[in-house]
This record gives sequence, C-alpha cells and structure tokens, in this order.
Amino acid sequence: MSLLDAIPSSVLPPLPVAIPLAVCALILMLSKRLHHYMPDILATITALVASGLCVLIALRATESGPLVYWFGGWTPRDGHAVGIGFQIDAASAWIAAFIGLLYAAAFVFAWGYFTNVHGHFQVLMLLFLAAMTGFCFTRDLFNLFVWFEVMSVAAFALTAYRLEGSALSGALNFTVTNSLAGFMMLGGIGLIYARAGTLDFEGLRLAVAANARDPVVAAAFCLIAVALMIKAAMVPFQFWLADAHAVAPSPVSVIFSGAMVSLGLFGLAKLTWVVFSGSDRIMAALADAMIGLGSLTAILGGVMALRQRHLKRMLAFSTISHAGIMILGIGVLSQAGAGGLLVYLVGHGLVKGALFMVAGILLATRASIDEIGLRGLGRGIEPAGIAMALGGLLLAGLPVGLLDQGTHLMQGALDERGHRVALVATVLGCGLTGAAVLRGAGRIFLGWGAVAGDEARAPSEDEQEKADRPLWLMLAPCLVLLALNLAAPAGPVEDLVRNAVPNFLHLTEPQAALPHGIAWLPWLSVVLAVALAGYDLSRGHLPRALLKLGGATASPFRLLDVAHSGLIGDYVTWIVVGLALLAGRLALA
Repeated sequence: MSLLDAIPSSVLPPLPVAIPLAVCALILMLSKRLHHYMPDILATITALVASGLCVLIALRATESGPLVYWFGGWTPRDGHAVGIGFQIDAASAWIAAFIGLLYAAAFVFAWGYFTNVHGHFQVLMLLFLAAMTGFCFTRDLFNLFVWFEVMSVAAFALTAYRLEGSALSGALNFTVTNSLAGFMMLGGIGLIYARAGTLDFEGLRLAVAANARDPVVAAAFCLIAVALMIKAAMVPFQFWLADAHAVAPSPVSVIFSGAMVSLGLFGLAKLTWVVFSGSDRIMAALADAMIGLGSLTAILGGVMALRQRHLKRMLAFSTISHAGIMILGIGVLSQAGAGGLLVYLVGHGLVKGALFMVAGILLATRASIDEIGLRGLGRGIEPAGIAMALGGLLLAGLPVGLLDQGTHLMQGALDERGHRVALVATVLGCGLTGAAVLRGAGRIFLGWGAVAGDEARAPSEDEQEKADRPLWLMLAPCLVLLALNLAAPAGPVEDLVRNAVPNFLHLTEPQAALPHGIAWLPWLSVVLAVALAGYDLSRGHLPRALLKLGGATASPFRLLDVAHSGLIGDYVTWIVVGLALLAGRLALA
C-alpha cells in the first residue's frame, strides 16, 4: 500500500486548502531567516502537493462518488445542514488539480523574480491558491462568497505589488469593480437566504424549486450571476481586466488569465445547475443572456486584441474573448456544453499561461512589451518565438490538444441546439485572437511588418522585470504547459467528461452520446487567423486601395478604444448597465 492509499478519504478534502495556508504561516514566521530561494522552493513544492492531492481526490470521487467533509463534525441534522462543508465531485477536483499545477509552473517561472521581499509574494500566491481551491470545493453559498473575497484581496495586492503609478491605477480599477462584485454577491446571498433559510447548496436547490417563479429568487440569481460575470470579465463587465493584466507581474498574469477569470465561469456553471436549475424562469433567461453576451464578448474581445500593440493587454483581451466562448457552454444548457466548458477552461489556461510567460520573457530579456518596438528583437530567443507561434495557432483553433477538444464539445452542443450565430462567434473569436498572437510572433521574432512612423510612437512603458534570471528556467514551464495541452488524449478526456460531468451538474442520467462539432470549423478559424495576421504584417506592400478598405472597416471599432477609458466611473456605469440588462431579461421571462 502506498502512502497516498493510506490517506483515508474522510480526511482528504481539506488538505489541498489547509496545506497552502500552513505553508503561508511558516514562510511568514521564518521569512527573515530563510535563504532567498527557500520561499520559491517551498511554494513550488506546496503547489505540486496540492495538485497531487486534488488528483487523488478526483480519482476517489470517480470511483465512489463525491467526497463530503463537514468541518468540526457538524453533520446535517434531520436533513438540514447546520455546518460548513466541502462536497467535491471529480470534475471540481480535476479543475483544482489543474490550478495547483498552473501555480507550480508560475512559481518556477518566477524563480528569483523577487529576492528582497522576504517571501511575501509567495505568501500572497499561496493564499490565492488556497482560496481558488476552496472556491472549487465548497458546498455553501456564503463560503463561496468568502473564498471569492479572499481571492479578490490576494489579487488586489498582487496586481499592485510593484507600487508604481500605473500598477496602482490598474489595481484601483480592479479593486473597485471586484469589490462591487463582492457587494452584489452578498446582497444576492441575503435575498436567497430570506426565501430558503439555508445557504447549503442542496437546501437552496430544494427551496428554489419550491419558489421557481418568485421574483426574490430571480433577483438573488441576478446579483450573484453579475458578481461572477464581473470576475469572469464578460461584456459589459470586462473593462478592469486589461488594466490589471497590463501592470501585474507576469507570473501573476499567468494566474489571472489562466485560472482566476475562468473560475468565475466555473462558479456560475455550478450555481446554475446545482442551485437554480429548478427555476424554469431563471434557466430560460440565462440561456438567452449567456448565448447573447457570450457571442458579443467573443467577438469584441477578439477585435480589441487585434487592435493592441501592448502584448500583455493584447493577451488580456484575448482572455476576454475566450471567456465569451466558454460562457456559451453554460448558455447552451446541456451536459456536452458544460463538459466542453470544463475542458476548454483547462486547455485555455495552459495555453494562455504559456503565452503570458513568453511576454514575461520578452519583458525580462528585451526590456519592452511593445509589439512594434520589439520588431526583430526576438532573435536569439527563438524557442520563445516557437512557443508564441504555437500558442497563437492553438488559440486560433488548431485541431489538436485539450483546447481543441473543449472547442469540439461546445461547438457540437451549440450545433445540436441550433445556435448558429454563437457558432460563428466562436470562429471569429478564435480567429481574431489567434491572428493577434501570430502577428506578434511574426513581427517580434521574424522582423516582419515594418510600419513607417509607428515604431517611433511606442506607448510609454514603466514596466520592468528582473533580467538576470536564466532563460531556460523561464522557458521550461512555458514549454511544459504547451506540451500538456498537446499531449491530452481525446478518448480518455471524453470518458472523463461522460463520467464526471453528471455529478458536477447533480444529474442522475448521463448523456448517451457527446455531440461533436463540425470538423472544418477549427480549420476555418485557423485560416482566418493566418490571413488577418498576414494582412497586418504585409501592410507595407499592399495596394493603397486595400489599405483604405481595411482602415474603413476598422474605424467603427475605435469606439471600443474610447469605452476602455481607464476611468473607474465609466466602468461602474457599464456595470450598472449590464446589471439592468440581465434584470430586465429576468423580469420578462
């Protein structure tokens, strides 16, 4: 019997949360006595241990059903929950295992990044990891809010870690918008508690089914859903994301784009199916809202990504676009859609984490993050260029790997339900974001795409990253993440979706067969990405008439640049507009 087999299932659930918190305390206590590399070592090992424990939980949940743990032994009395608990199905555990792995890769990438901060960066990151894991495991709505707030506090501090002007501005926008999300969630919790008298997911599920047409229940869902959509950066709640990503340290951006944004959608999917699926009013409004907002987010995020020259802002808008694609998996209201969302979440996190590492490598080795200013300066670090080009192709829909498998499942579900416009949005979102990354790779590493006048007008940059880290140490986790995405076999992934998703959705009947997307759609988005990138890189050699046509086509989208003003008052206004739109749709349901 191995050591892992000796761990009883009854004590496993809290360990992936408790261990990072314990290591946080240890690093803080010994911070001034530890060698400056010890916090990196401890943090990396802790993230790997947490990920391994989540894998073990996932395997046991697959064998025997969800693992339930009640803190302090406060088990339900007469069928009513009186304590705080974790309920971990296989899908939630696999997502938590992926998050732990992404943190381990970020810690390796950041090795030596902060040498004089006494482990405070690692402490904040481990606190962030514990909060994300608790968010995945909880079965109580109030504690979902608690983990949501712990994530937010850690993220606020990490965004402004360098205490520079732009970092503080980005962190302020992030703090205000996500604090509003926290207030909305707390308000929604108060409303649903007034009707249900409990905050346990199972009790809430029964209460919602008994009050399916109650406007108070609909109002509670509206507030909670908007809070999670702000975290997930959905249109029109997306404005904070590019500001925060542009100024956060690259290892933090890996976590923001790779896991934090997607976790908002994970929470929304779980609450939709586990708590609110008993209300036909809410589910009808949700389907329309998620399909519409998801399609709009996928396209607008892709357009904005293509309009950026700041690499980290470009990748941030790419994340917004792909979050829009993911939310379509919720809106389609099917097991295949939810399964596609979960697979896509992991595949996107692996690819986007690798791309933010490439951006960090360029910032550390070339002291710039401006695509045009970096033209031709990528020579000498060609492996980073290969990783960037491969990441661009994968975002564009290259039919290989985990990201493609998630795309197939969601496109199949959309096709099955007749959502043709949403299918087109997935193609456009993938094509536009892939084009932005491929254009950057061609310009930076091949020296293509000289733009007369633009290279002298680089935006001001006050970002810098520690430059004396070994290149191979920064490249290794980047390449590992891409390899993991490519190596995922399609058959076992489909089996995992078929077996794990019903428990995640609390359904008794698994879907007989998973629909597959239209085979040529991924190739269409790849062709679109290559064509758009080629157009942008060859503008100096194109006929004037074609350039004028391209300029006229792009002109209407300049309004999007104006909307992303950087002014927090504007962003709050858009949050109110989005809240009103969702509330109006629920009122009409």
